[in-house]
Amino acid sequence: MKFFIDTANLAQIKEANDLGILDGVTTNPSLMAKEGIKGVEAQMQHYKTICDLVDGDISAEVLSTTYDEMVAEGKLLAAIHPNIVVKIPMIKDGIKAIKYFTDNGIKTNCTLIFSAGQAILAAKAGATYISPFIGRIDDSGWDGIQLIQQISNIYTMQGFESQILAASIRSANHIIQCAEAGADVCTCPLEPILGLLKHPLTDIGLAKFLEDAKKNS
Repeated sequence: MKFFIDTANLAQIKEANDLGILDGVTTNPSLMAKEGIKGVEAQMQHYKTICDLVDGDISAEVLSTTYDEMVAEGKLLAAIHPNIVVKIPMIKDGIKAIKYFTDNGIKTNCTLIFSAGQAILAAKAGATYISPFIGRIDDSGWDGIQLIQQISNIYTMQGFESQILAASIRSANHIIQCAEAGADVCTCPLEPILGLLKHPLTDIGLAKFLEDAKKNS
């Protein structure tokens, strides 16, 4: 399973990348705003900076919602760097835009997926990635991990090639559950990734090793 970090914070991206396990980055307008990055030109430059930091797919989200505007905006984003993946919302014109980009060799990430039906449409259009928002699904009273399993089963059965990119991950346990459910990628903030490192028995064991080492020195 690939690990992407979901942020626009350069320090956190660098920290995750320095671990040696980072495969890519996802961002969105909210994350850009959180870092104080405003205006199209500033965002485009920020995407380029991220691409220079990380050798992997970098999702850059369109801000428009009509087919012509999404295609025009997506072309500009794709021109920033070969690793840019154009992030498109799961709407009718978004599916049309994904098919256009697929036919023209531009990678896409269909975002805001909340059902298996939406995942099927995105795969049919040729999306490189599809992003089910498991945390938000859980918040609504449904089971986000169950949706990952359902989509994974459908894609395997039907031979769809889109990669399942589990998004809206809230914890280290979410990452583990996504891996078990068949997600190809998980994207999350730095904290859940670092959470995978932690176990109380590791801390106890290390402390004991170091204590014994001092006795033997």
